[in-house]
Amino acid sequence: MTSPPQTTTHPCGGCGAGLAFAPGTTALRCPYCGLEQQIAAPARHVREYSYDAFLAKPRVRTLAARQFTCPGCGARTESDALSRACQFCGTALVAETAGDDQIAPEAVLPFALDRGGARNALRGWVKTRWFAPNRLKKVTEAETMKSTYLPHWTYDANTVSDYTGQRGEHYWTTTTRTNSNGQTFKTREKRTRWYPAAGRVARGFDDVLVAATTRVSMERLTDLQPWPLERAVSYDPRYVTGHHSLRYDTEPQTGLEQAKIVMRGVIEGDCRRHIGGDVQRVHSVNTHYSDIAFKLVLLPVWIGNYVYGGKTYQVLINGVGGEVQGDRPYSAIKITVAALAALVFVAAVAWWIYQSNRA
Repeated sequence: MTSPPQTTTHPCGGCGAGLAFAPGTTALRCPYCGLEQQIAAPARHVREYSYDAFLAKPRVRTLAARQFTCPGCGARTESDALSRACQFCGTALVAETAGDDQIAPEAVLPFALDRGGARNALRGWVKTRWFAPNRLKKVTEAETMKSTYLPHWTYDANTVSDYTGQRGEHYWTTTTRTNSNGQTFKTREKRTRWYPAAGRVARGFDDVLVAATTRVSMERLTDLQPWPLERAVSYDPRYVTGHHSLRYDTEPQTGLEQAKIVMRGVIEGDCRRHIGGDVQRVHSVNTHYSDIAFKLVLLPVWIGNYVYGGKTYQVLINGVGGEVQGDRPYSAIKITVAALAALVFVAAVAWWIYQSNRA
């Protein structure tokens, strides 16, 4: 699972410029003459790796930056990226990994959304932002957009969980009350009887997704889901050529703990369904994890930054489905007008109720 040494470039057979992966296709394309080079179908299926075997293997963690050597102009640079463009001549590069103990990507979900599709997705997102300044619409033409593959861990596991809790069952009682005028009336009240509960539930998890980078907000990345992971293919450097790719900075052990948090939420739901009744209380859950497997997958995200009112805002766009998440400014004028309109509406309703009661 360790990256082999490599420096990958793909010159155009027509004009000699560097080819880049064309989103929405299975080909590399020249940005100048349009020549395409098809990417052959993967020779193998995407694999999962035993987490126990990973822990048992001695490993020295390497934090050194990756080395890039450009065959076009000969420049050598360092970066924490997996792929990038040469800052001197623009040649698309995939990093050298000699002596690098980083885990190699097992799979990649190729970009399906090109730059035009990303702009359209952002434009639609801007139009639906309530209370945004009107001038915000202009950023769809001025923002900087970078196609970036972001590393994620996926985890599989079989789980068996023993739980304790309570099962609540609703029942109704009738109560007779007397008001201040001496009138009696009956009311029905819902109450709950609680019974002790305990049991065992089992569940298998497949491809629990966890971000493997701290360079981008984890909450933002979570909100970009779902991802069609069934469309991921075994890693091939050609899919990342011409696009920026980050290497992971969250270790598999840390990622697994985050994945277990996701699993615990699902397991608690299983416990509640197993308890039954009308409502449930879960007091404790003891889970045993087995057959844990994991892999590193690269997911496509368009990352854009724009400046508005002297402040920088970031937006993320799912490079397959077009889901947009990000920061945006608010219009104080629009918020004030909306608040005043709400106050007027409430006052009008209160006045109508007052007049109706007087009549």
